[in-house]
Amino acid sequence: MTAGRRRDLALWTASRTGDSKAIADLSPTREELAARDASGWSALDWAAGHGDVATVTALLAAGADPLATGEEERTPYEIALAAGHREAARILRERARQSGGEDPAAPWMPYCRAYPLKALRAYRDWPAEAAQRPGSAPAPDDTLVYLHHDLTVTSGIWPGEDVLFDAGTAQWERFCRQELGFAVPDDLDLITESTTGSNHD
Repeated sequence: MTAGRRRDLALWTASRTGDSKAIADLSPTREELAARDASGWSALDWAAGHGDVATVTALLAAGADPLATGEEERTPYEIALAAGHREAARILRERARQSGGEDPAAPWMPYCRAYPLKALRAYRDWPAEAAQRPGSAPAPDDTLVYLHHDLTVTSGIWPGEDVLFDAGTAQWERFCRQELGFAVPDDLDLITESTTGSNHD
């Protein structure tokens, strides 16, 4: 086994076991950080898959590329995300942004969230006739309507169809954000406390 191969193995082992001190001692080159094992994973992939923040940080500090992908075409961020490791994913996402790559945290578009009419009627300029068919009584307070990423409200889930309200004002946006707590989620919002396992052996 060549000296270079021994260093690659030492780096992969340190990354799999969370030995950030060994990584610092190795002072790996960019070529070593980019090397992939028989599974097609780099040292940073392994650290991301295990969610080891200290090891991820050490590898990034050594110059590991947060945008690099292997045969699976997944970045370390995507590996950490799939394995349910929020903090490691957050760090990798920020470094990816700093590296000038495409923002991996682009919010979901289109997106909508259901609310009972009662919640929206609390807005001071909500039109009394919204969600009311001509010649019929006002819709009950528990009728579900849908607030979309562009802050329009529709009677169904499809954006732009059956629009009930489209204020487009700063006051409406403030109401949606502050009173309704509306926000378009990103990938990190998919991670729950119970999602802790790695998806790679």
